[in-house]
Amino acid sequence: MLERLVTILEALNDNVLWGIPMVVLMIGTGVFLLFVTRGVTFTRFRTVMRYTTKTLFQRRDKSEVGEGSISPFQAVCTALAGTMGTGNIVGVALAVATGGPGSLFWLWVSALAGMVIKYCEVTLAVAYRTTNERGEVVGGPMYYITRGLGKRWLALLFAAFGFLASFGIGASVQANSLAGAVNDSFGVPLPVIGAVAALLAGLVLIGGITRIASVTEVLVPFVAVFYLVGAVVVLVTNAVRIPAAFAMIFEGAFTGTAATGGFLGATVMYACRVGMSRGVFTHEAGMGSAPIAHASADNDHPARQGLWGTFEVFFDSIVMCTITGLVILTSGLWRADPMMSEGAMSSAAFEQSIPGGQYVVAVGLVLFAFATLIAWYYYGEKCVEYLFKNRSGVRVAIRVYQVAYVAMVFAGCVASLDTVWVFADLFNGLMAVPNLIALICLAPVIRRLSDDLFRDPDTIRPRGTSYDELLTFRDGE
Repeated sequence: MLERLVTILEALNDNVLWGIPMVVLMIGTGVFLLFVTRGVTFTRFRTVMRYTTKTLFQRRDKSEVGEGSISPFQAVCTALAGTMGTGNIVGVALAVATGGPGSLFWLWVSALAGMVIKYCEVTLAVAYRTTNERGEVVGGPMYYITRGLGKRWLALLFAAFGFLASFGIGASVQANSLAGAVNDSFGVPLPVIGAVAALLAGLVLIGGITRIASVTEVLVPFVAVFYLVGAVVVLVTNAVRIPAAFAMIFEGAFTGTAATGGFLGATVMYACRVGMSRGVFTHEAGMGSAPIAHASADNDHPARQGLWGTFEVFFDSIVMCTITGLVILTSGLWRADPMMSEGAMSSAAFEQSIPGGQYVVAVGLVLFAFATLIAWYYYGEKCVEYLFKNRSGVRVAIRVYQVAYVAMVFAGCVASLDTVWVFADLFNGLMAVPNLIALICLAPVIRRLSDDLFRDPDTIRPRGTSYDELLTFRDGE
């Protein structure tokens, strides 16, 4: 019975939720929002990079910014922690191995659409955020669906899908990747890895968004720099092969890739589907998860925090995934061995150019996975909180969820997760549907907020500035 269900869900994932229909919906929404925002991610890209990079090295007076629990940089680090998981290493290798080099081109297309989608969903998350019974700033798709559209039933669907997805892609899948990397590289027994991972996760999660943000603020920049330095060394070693790698990417995107060695070959359509779906999987734009973290950011204008959303997708997909893809393509290993796993392919590509390079991948996988694990806990917690909103048992529900999540981290480290992956893909895809509907319906609000910011993007609004006159309220609670 379970095997039949899994087979049905695999077909649903491959052909609908992560197939052409989702690709069309995601890209179509991105193109629509690009017109709505007057091409903000292209026409204002310089502003995006100037603001985000400047803010990395700048401390602002707390009295000069808006309401929020964490800094804008902490918010983007928490969101990046949720996106920069195993998809940046294993997911890219999977795309290249199954869809050919051309899949990287379509991953870029997905990222370009994702940049404007995430700008819009982050903007709405900050615009419609509110405070919970503990005085914490909370927001995300479930709040802008309820407060902006008045469709609480749709918000409840998103929250339910997000809660279920957190156990899959957040706890078990990331823990399994973490444990596999440590076990393969250092020989540590899986139960020991599981116990340590669960303990460390519990110590971080119990502190809520403040502690999670404090950890990701340090962890994400460190692991990103650590991995990028190793990857750049590999690319410098293989510099003469980089032009040929780009040629393969563009050729494969429009002509497909012929079968060679262990590689099975890919048509243009298949390369497009794989690249697009892997792109969405790694940058998560449209899924609605990252806006939950961004909603807690202490910023003066909703659309200004949206700039961080654009930066997040650019760094995650255009920078990180491209570098991983080039490492794999310049190594030639992507079509060398049909039995090589995606993680082993990435490790071998590094090891080929750097003595001990496999440890760069191993450490990168461990830290990326742990960062994703703690970020997704926060997403799941906020979904649980929304599901039990205005009910006396909300605190008990959150505590039960916390214990269950930590237990799932341990289970993920010691168990095989083939079936869990199917359910993780399912709920991730289902999360996107209500979120994309809300983005399309709230497009006029996005336009007004975006135009308001860019009338004078360098002006910091006074603390407590209200944007209610720019919003549409149809509170369905």
